[in-house]
Amino acid sequence: MGGDLVTLFLAGDVMLGRGVDQILPHPGDPKLPESYIKDARAYVELAEAANGMIPLPVDFPWPWGDALDVLAAAAPDARILNLETAVTQNDEIAPGKEIHYRMHPANLPSLAAARPHVCALANNHVLDYGRRGLDETLDALADAGLRSAGAGRDAHEARRPAIVPVVGGRRVLVFSVGMASSGIPGSWAATAQRSGVDFVAEPSDAAAAGIAARLRPAKRPGDIVVVSVHWGSNWGYGVPRDQVRFGHALIDGGADVVHGHSSHQPRPLESYRGKLITHGCGDLINDYEGIGGCEEYRDDLRLLYFVTVDQDDGRFHDVRIAPMRSRRMRLEHATVEDSRWVQDVLGRISRAYGSRVERNPDNTITVRPSQGPQA
Repeated sequence: MGGDLVTLFLAGDVMLGRGVDQILPHPGDPKLPESYIKDARAYVELAEAANGMIPLPVDFPWPWGDALDVLAAAAPDARILNLETAVTQNDEIAPGKEIHYRMHPANLPSLAAARPHVCALANNHVLDYGRRGLDETLDALADAGLRSAGAGRDAHEARRPAIVPVVGGRRVLVFSVGMASSGIPGSWAATAQRSGVDFVAEPSDAAAAGIAARLRPAKRPGDIVVVSVHWGSNWGYGVPRDQVRFGHALIDGGADVVHGHSSHQPRPLESYRGKLITHGCGDLINDYEGIGGCEEYRDDLRLLYFVTVDQDDGRFHDVRIAPMRSRRMRLEHATVEDSRWVQDVLGRISRAYGSRVERNPDNTITVRPSQGPQA
């Protein structure tokens, strides 16, 4: 370490569609093509049954709750999240999928309340309402002044990084890619003639080399390159070996941070050659409250990740994590007991990946590279 430090805010899946959309000032059509729940308002009822009434309609910042004060205090240089919903009124439904997410474009001020610098879009819900829905999503984000990466009207646009200027005339470059393992259909891949996402069929050496070939010419001295990857299954703490190798190959190919997401709960944080790989940031905002079945993973707990990176060499100094919990579709501060639970889990699952985890007096958690040589 020794250069200027940049702080990145990394968030996992932000799902402002379906039930969350219904509590906002401009709810879209609540009709759903799901097997069991046909009306998005039923997800609101489940949340209320679990934790109390929601004052409908809520104001736009409501879903972020106490997280907005945490973000303001941390003042990160770049805020990056995975936006896992279409922003559209289009009714065309992607075939062969059980779950579909969309939010009304008039509710975009709810997303803007968190002031994201980049919305990663290469995920398995951005085309839930077809390519017309994707076009409307891209237009709505652009009209709101929100940068996006990972989806576009052709492959060139989908592969183009979002660029965030930071202090000293330097930049944070964000590439967004999505893998088949997260549930993205191969037909969603952007091509020279077709809109879609920057799609990766499998975590192969060839795929990593192809991404690296795009990183190197885009990166200037002092730039921080983030590759945001939607990969892997929804539940469980394990990380497949080919995914670990793929993350390593991205770092070797020029990435400074690999921002992984898709799992509903956090997965290991890895220090590889002094650089950070988050194998799964977990969900941040969704409408899962009151849905049972996976209580062991504490899906009600959500994490805000603040990553401090050295601009000279891209190594991370630490990751400060602010644990939150979801109540009435709103983020609030986690309890001391919740923070201890998160520390125990992250410490246990990250130890083998070169990271050590500590809890701080202010109820936050710090992750640092372990001492000793890195692979």
